[in-house]
Amino acid sequence: MDEATKEALSAQFRAYLDAAGEELPAMGGPKGPTPDLFTLLAELAALKNEVKLESRQVKSALDEFRGLFDTLRESQARLGDEQERRIEQTRAADRQTWKTMLLELLELRDRIQAGHDQAARFRPGWLMRRRREPQRIASLAEGMALTLRRLDETLARRGVRPLPAVGCPFDPQRMHAAELARDPERPTGQVVAELRPGWLLHDELLRPAEVIVNRTDSPKTTETEQ
Repeated sequence: MDEATKEALSAQFRAYLDAAGEELPAMGGPKGPTPDLFTLLAELAALKNEVKLESRQVKSALDEFRGLFDTLRESQARLGDEQERRIEQTRAADRQTWKTMLLELLELRDRIQAGHDQAARFRPGWLMRRRREPQRIASLAEGMALTLRRLDETLARRGVRPLPAVGCPFDPQRMHAAELARDPERPTGQVVAELRPGWLLHDELLRPAEVIVNRTDSPKTTETEQ
């Protein structure tokens, strides 16, 4: 291709580009310079950095919220534990107060029982038979027996019941051996008598029993065997 042809083609191409540039504003769109590739890449990089910065801020805020939630959860757990501990302490104090009151009632019952037994064993002499003292003592014993029955019914409704002891094997967890007996017809370790009754509150020991425990072997025999 010669130079004249090249020049003619170049002139036509320039004319075509000029015509295309004049038609672009008429198709709509703002007038102004068209951004080049470098500017576009720079703006994209700045936008990317801005997105990264915002992502870091969001992550930091989420970490702070997460830490706050963990703190609140731990505080709530501690508060719940403290509340349960206080409730248990209150219940324990109430149980102790209740046990103290029941023990005082049992002490009163022991006194009434002792008075009843003494009145029941009373045998007047021939001089007192002509008076009204035997009838008075019998009435007193009957009144004490009625009081004991009512007191036992009241204790039973509260879950208080006597601890079986006489005839049972000695239980060091629930009984106190006050005396020893020597009865060869009874097995060793059997409770033969009760000096002070024991009591249970439901299945829990309320007061141990003071008992007499049988022991068939003598101390000398035991020392000799050792």
